[in-house]
Amino acid sequence: MTGNIRKSLAVVTMAGAAALGALVTAPAQAEAASLGTAAQTWSAQASSAQASSGLPNCVRVWQKSGWVTKRGYAYNGCRYNVRMKIIWAREMDGPCSTVAPGQTISSKRGRGPASFDGARAC
Repeated sequence: MTGNIRKSLAVVTMAGAAALGALVTAPAQAEAASLGTAAQTWSAQASSAQASSGLPNCVRVWQKSGWVTKRGYAYNGCRYNVRMKIIWAREMDGPCSTVAPGQTISSKRGRGPASFDGARAC
């Protein structure tokens, strides 16, 4: 009888370990899949934002959101200075700045009604 209990406990322990392994790998796989989707979304948003912004294709825009604030960024990947500003919907835009090659500008807003609309030439 004791041998059967030990075998049952071993099977339950192995099944639990296998289930735990599935729980640990599933979020990592889901995160990797969502990163691919996010990168595609960012790329599509950046392309559509740049088409109407008057900025050259060597300028990249993105945002990062925290618990309280969000920050919009624009990176000048061009070989020349670019005048641009960060654009927010339902909030005041960032100031117009001359951005040297390889430099980044940013603008921070509270996480409220403001939404990041990219950057625009000024």
